[in-house]
Amino acid sequence: MTDHNPISGGDPTPRSAFRGGELKQRVARGVAWSMAEKIGSTLLQIGVSLTLLRLLTREDLGIMAILTAASAIALVIVDSGFSQMLIRQQTPRREDFKSVFVFNIAVSVVLYLLLAGLSPLAADYYAMPRLDELAPVFFLLLPLNALSTVQNAVLVREFRFALLSQVTFVAALVSGGVAIGMALGGCGVWSIVAQRVLQMGVRSAALWGFSRWRPNGRFEAVALRRMAPYSLSLMATDLISTFYNKIPQFFLGRLYTAETLGAFDQAVKLKDQPVTSTMQAVQGVIFPALSKIGDDAARFAESYRQLVMMVCYLLVPLMAGLSAVGHDLFAALLGEEWMPTVPYFEVVCLAGFFYPVAQVAFNVLKVKSGGGVIIRIEVIKKVLMTLIFALTIPRSVEAVVWGLVAIAFMEMAVNVGVSLRFTTLGVGRLVRTLLPILAVTGAMYAAVRWGGELLPEGAFVRLFGRIAIGMATYLLLSLLFRLEALGEIFALVRRQMGR
Repeated sequence: MTDHNPISGGDPTPRSAFRGGELKQRVARGVAWSMAEKIGSTLLQIGVSLTLLRLLTREDLGIMAILTAASAIALVIVDSGFSQMLIRQQTPRREDFKSVFVFNIAVSVVLYLLLAGLSPLAADYYAMPRLDELAPVFFLLLPLNALSTVQNAVLVREFRFALLSQVTFVAALVSGGVAIGMALGGCGVWSIVAQRVLQMGVRSAALWGFSRWRPNGRFEAVALRRMAPYSLSLMATDLISTFYNKIPQFFLGRLYTAETLGAFDQAVKLKDQPVTSTMQAVQGVIFPALSKIGDDAARFAESYRQLVMMVCYLLVPLMAGLSAVGHDLFAALLGEEWMPTVPYFEVVCLAGFFYPVAQVAFNVLKVKSGGGVIIRIEVIKKVLMTLIFALTIPRSVEAVVWGLVAIAFMEMAVNVGVSLRFTTLGVGRLVRTLLPILAVTGAMYAAVRWGGELLPEGAFVRLFGRIAIGMATYLLLSLLFRLEALGEIFALVRRQMGR
């Protein structure tokens, strides 16, 4: 018989165990823990980033932008979509887990050797000599990540999000502390290299320490072939998406100075930290949860609507607020060196309006559609993105950031339009759900942007004054107009406190 306990690599959580209210409670707890970790980790990462930015130069961060872009693409290849297949399957065998583990390790070693070997050519191409020095150490994060990919998938299947959250936070805390210490000690860009590698290493070590799964069983190439159609379709989608997300870094690094690339890259990263971290927390829970209710059409459609509503209620005002306080934020916390980043940051935050909806819709497609559908819509989106990049990259960095906003809107429109074909949720119902949130956000933005001008002079005073105005305006208007999302948040909090 096939062994299905978590130690041998089988699935400890059959789908029948998550019917009815228990699934909703598990999702709520999972999102709560993931959100708590992401909020904590994001605040920690923002604190570390702001400290490091004060100690490093835009040129240092320009060099790191190239290495980070290359590693992002390589990490997608290392996983190849197989971990998502392990999460999606109802009863994967221990041989499936072992086969994916061996595959991930082998691919990560090959990619590490390839990227480290190509680093001298990259250093010459970008006229950044230090790339050759940093790359062999930085790309160690590839095999370190591969060590824990299956461990992570097992814990996700078990809905052990509390453990995953704690591990991620501790890894961020340890690596951030070491990076700040190194930067203060004059290590420069090596502090960021150490942060990334150490964070991945601590996380992998902790997951091996806490997880009961071990690579038992046999390696079976046939198991990989069986999972390949879905997994490789997903990998192709993620790979294309990641590559296109990094196109500006690859080309701006060649066309403009390292300082300009550093300013652009940090504007994007500071925007991404809150929105991407939040969506990673939500997606880590909603994909396995939606997978388990995919055969209940009415329940699935309502879950889709509520997920879009909740992420928009939290993230749309956050991104609008960051755009409104951008100048004061940089003036107060980063100083004159980083003020050229402000115009990029204020614009690129607008892309955060559309990203959450696009990602929820994409999760719906991963659950409900075949890999072929995902590939086709990605081709459509990438053709449009290519046109936008071709028009904006040669023109200016300002044109590129506005292009990123247009791309985010286009991706949302395509993902939502196709995903609605697989659910009973109508576009009118979805629009009526989101309009109140957008209206309240617009009023909040106006209050922060122009009401803040009445505050006394001083970057810190205006920054915290604008934040207070924005939070008060958004909450009061939500209560006044009785937004459904706020009611759902209160209900979830009451249920969790009751438990």
